[in-house]
Amino acid sequence: MINNIIEIQHLVKCFKNVKAVDDISFSVKKGELFAFLGLNGAGKSTTINILCGQLEKDNGKILVDGLDLDKDLNKIKPKIGVVFQNSILDAKLSVLDNLKIKAQLYGINKEKFKENLNFLANKLEFSEILNRPLYKLSGGQMRRIDIARALIHNPNILILDEPTTGLDPKTRILVWKLLSDLRKTTDLTIILTTHYMEEASEADTIVIIDGGKIVAHDNPNNLKNKYANDFLRIYKYDSVLPSLFEKNNIKFKKSEKMIEIEVENIDLAKKIIVKYQKFVFDFEVLKGNMDNVFLNITGKNLKEVAT
Repeated sequence: MINNIIEIQHLVKCFKNVKAVDDISFSVKKGELFAFLGLNGAGKSTTINILCGQLEKDNGKILVDGLDLDKDLNKIKPKIGVVFQNSILDAKLSVLDNLKIKAQLYGINKEKFKENLNFLANKLEFSEILNRPLYKLSGGQMRRIDIARALIHNPNILILDEPTTGLDPKTRILVWKLLSDLRKTTDLTIILTTHYMEEASEADTIVIIDGGKIVAHDNPNNLKNKYANDFLRIYKYDSVLPSLFEKNNIKFKKSEKMIEIEVENIDLAKKIIVKYQKFVFDFEVLKGNMDNVFLNITGKNLKEVAT
């Protein structure tokens, strides 16, 4: 039994004098949700394009489900479904024809296609638009069809490149419900790139790439503990409290709604509350999140760069 469905060893890709991917190595376990994070130009899209066989690597080795990418690309391709950041659907064709063409490319027979189509149309709620041409769909509907197209041939690995960008909350929940169910029932492996840190926080493993190099590789909880500080937020307090903090060199940010103090850990937040308990009437302590992790590692905010 193969535990790692993907193994990437010492991968290198250069464009002229620029190393887009600079000797990176990592593995992805079968059935896990793997988040691959980085700014535009960091090297994540290059890595994904190499993995999909759309771009040749300069050096390194890639194994997919035990198969060598250099030797068995044609055997590997059917194992992978990809939702690209920009849709590759044919806008002139109907939803049904787009999905039918994809199924035919992978040799899916009519009965299996009908079974897969009914399942996905039900889960992603697009049964009523099967005969509608793509150019008449909303952005959210189009994205659901992109995801259905990537899944129509029952891949072992699903690569999601910003899959829920621009989606309304309801559709985002719908998509993630389906993907969660597939992971449980089919052991689907998902590789995710996203600017939504709440999505990345659900991953089993996160790799952050910056300047073509891996700068962090761990599970979300360990990354938060290592790179993200916690926050003490005080909502109701005695008016003398800010001056007491200033007098004792406690750095804080004050707004109309609260005083916020960044602390190394929850224990330090507790000490502050105990020391100033006479002046504090309402507060909460928040754990650091993946936004803080990414900012502290790369020096940039992923959401701000994305927008």
